[in-house]
Amino acid sequence: MGALAITHKIANYPGFHQDVSGFDLLKAMREQAISYGCDYLQAQVYGVDLTSEIKTVYTPEGEFRGRTLVLATGAMGRTSTLPGESEFLGRGVSYCATCDAAFYKGEDVAVYGSNQEAVDEALVLTKFATTVHWITNTKPKKSIIGAEKLLTSSNVRHWERTRLISICGNVEGVEKIEIKSASENNPIHLNISGIFVYATGTLPITDFLHGQVPVNSDGGIKVSDNMETEAQGVWAIGDIRNTPYKQAVVACSDGCIAAMSIDKFLNQRKDIRVDWVHQ
Repeated sequence: MGALAITHKIANYPGFHQDVSGFDLLKAMREQAISYGCDYLQAQVYGVDLTSEIKTVYTPEGEFRGRTLVLATGAMGRTSTLPGESEFLGRGVSYCATCDAAFYKGEDVAVYGSNQEAVDEALVLTKFATTVHWITNTKPKKSIIGAEKLLTSSNVRHWERTRLISICGNVEGVEKIEIKSASENNPIHLNISGIFVYATGTLPITDFLHGQVPVNSDGGIKVSDNMETEAQGVWAIGDIRNTPYKQAVVACSDGCIAAMSIDKFLNQRKDIRVDWVHQ
């Protein structure tokens, strides 16, 4: 199950006038694809062979082959390490303030982490939340852009040399977190509505490729403007590229670009076929 499927609420996907859950959005996409003739199968992929012209995908349900392959496994290759993190994922626990910040307008939230991603996302939250509790184990590095701006923001409280112990809540979602400061003997409880975790970052899911597709230094798959990887006949879209723009609409855009590029590849077209041409 991917990040979109466990997203509790989406309010910024084009064409939807009301909030929609990630699960329902995926269901609508899947049903539309099937209605146009797509075969759908849910299976665990444990390996691929990209060395020949015909690509092979290995699953417990059998082997699947084709001239082209699109990699869209996302970037959730990170194990939940905090008590309550998995339990409240999508219900107050988030890894994307850019996606979810607007849901916390006028509320108190927390950000856990001192890396660049944590600072960038915390700055987004300051535009919506009443209070942003910034929790860091260590002092942020001077190389982190925006850290000073975050520290001087009027609605930010910095908890330095502090560990996030646990995340607590009820069936509705997160209610509070427990933290332990190096300067305090006893744990502290903070009443919040959301916690954004950037302690170790996200990791593109590429282990099943076994090095058959080159990756960037950040672990994301290398692609061209047409989403082609350096392995012929293989494309990569969405968060597996480790793009900073982690939005459903961005991943869908990647998919559209890849599909048009694949059409050109399979049909040996000179140019990509477009639906209209401006005269």
